[in-house]
Amino acid sequence: MPSPHAPHAPHANATLGTADPATTGADAQAATPHAYDAGLLVLRIALGLTMAAHGAQKLFGWFGGGGLEGTGQFFSSAGYPSGEAMAVIAGLTETFGGLALVLGLLTPLAGAAVFGTMLNALAVKWNGSFFAPEGVEYELLLTAVAAGLTLTGPGRYAVDRALPVLRAHRLAYGAGAVVLGAVVAGIVLLVRS
Repeated sequence: MPSPHAPHAPHANATLGTADPATTGADAQAATPHAYDAGLLVLRIALGLTMAAHGAQKLFGWFGGGGLEGTGQFFSSAGYPSGEAMAVIAGLTETFGGLALVLGLLTPLAGAAVFGTMLNALAVKWNGSFFAPEGVEYELLLTAVAAGLTLTGPGRYAVDRALPVLRAHRLAYGAGAVVLGAVVAGIVLLVRS
């Protein structure tokens, strides 16, 4: 006779909101009614809007930003050639990468763009200190969230669900995009003096 405290059904944890460890793939997502997807949506919106706002600071001087001229001067002082051109590239990458993350549009590429940009920000700001405001705590968090979203994909609440190639996000897509973002960031850092 089973113990009164033992689970009686394979999905005994359903009342706790967790999936049965035996379920995998689509079954695991079905067992957790869209919680995973809602969480990814919150992360995409938070990171995407944050990055788009930083891009608008660079491109237009909005939200107290330096605009192209001020941001270009910063990039030149940080050792990048052609500071204003770098400001345009960073501003466009942050704005469009951030907005694409919010929409869940081409998520692996959008995440890779934000990830690569934030790797550059980490390299520029790194001074051996971790905690904000002098350290890289904030930049590291944004970099990690971008990498995480690139690896996991956007979830169900995304435009990518309507694109046949990206409907079913694969780890290989995310891993390839993270590598691409890191390689491009490395190339940009190599041109910095």
